[in-house]
Amino acid sequence: MTTPGRLWAWPGELRARGILGINRRNADFVLPSNPRSHYPRVDDKLLSKRFCEERGIPVPETYAIIEQEGDIRGFPGCVRDRPQFVIKPASGSGGRGILVVAEHDGVKFRTAGGAELELAEVRYHLSTIISGLYSLGGQQDRAIIEQRIIRHAAFERIAVGGTPDIRVVLYRSVPVMAMVRLPTRASRGRANLHQGAVAAAVNLLTGETFGGVCKNHVISRHPDTGETIEGLRIPFWDKLLDAAQKLAEALEMGYIGVDFVLDATIGPVVLEANARPGLAIQVANRCGLAHRLEYLDAQPPEAFAPARRAELVAALSGMK
Repeated sequence: MTTPGRLWAWPGELRARGILGINRRNADFVLPSNPRSHYPRVDDKLLSKRFCEERGIPVPETYAIIEQEGDIRGFPGCVRDRPQFVIKPASGSGGRGILVVAEHDGVKFRTAGGAELELAEVRYHLSTIISGLYSLGGQQDRAIIEQRIIRHAAFERIAVGGTPDIRVVLYRSVPVMAMVRLPTRASRGRANLHQGAVAAAVNLLTGETFGGVCKNHVISRHPDTGETIEGLRIPFWDKLLDAAQKLAEALEMGYIGVDFVLDATIGPVVLEANARPGLAIQVANRCGLAHRLEYLDAQPPEAFAPARRAELVAALSGMK
């Protein structure tokens, strides 16, 4: 425990609380559990989508794929009958390069954050995606134009200007920790914590939110709406956890994060999977990951049978 009045903790104190650092995450869990040959399955969003579609896991509908500069000329035709859509890099990370268009007339495009762009600006954005500006390693990329998810009514009063997403971290195909990320005015409608979004922990067993953090400050209410962010029951929680486990098994990745959004009609939809999920989820949960991962490593192989995973989830949900 930290000394009263002290705003920081010694490394040994963090370890005692089970806080997982990036070096240990990589050395003890990511590298041994995630074969390098399988990384394209999560780093390439189109390939991840294919894994989901083959297993009946909902993903946003793909409207078009822009692969070359010459393809950009056909962009207006791709979205002529699509009043709302999302542009994202196939190999992007951290939400970089994602453009959410809420409405357009083919000439002017208004984003979910309220910005207005000319057609030339959207075309330029597509060009930067293809050039690899947002891709892992700066390699040439593809731009995906896909369905914009309409957020579920459950989030109407605690999200501003965008769609919340839900992250589940899984180890050995077992959900170990979860959080919901809520857009704010500061994050410009995006659910990225480093841009100012709010994070609330989600109880693995009940799907109910608790805690809360924004810009590294503990909070209990949304900074823009004033609504409490605790006590929200995430709809379709069991269905969401089931889809996360199925995807983890299919990808054959031992340590991953799976990001979902809740569509108003479809329910849980997979946005992407991540082989190196960030560690801020521990701040949202006010609890470290290390003890939960160590607990799973101590279990016998038969405990990981799909029929018995619920027992592990129940045990993890009560750990601090």
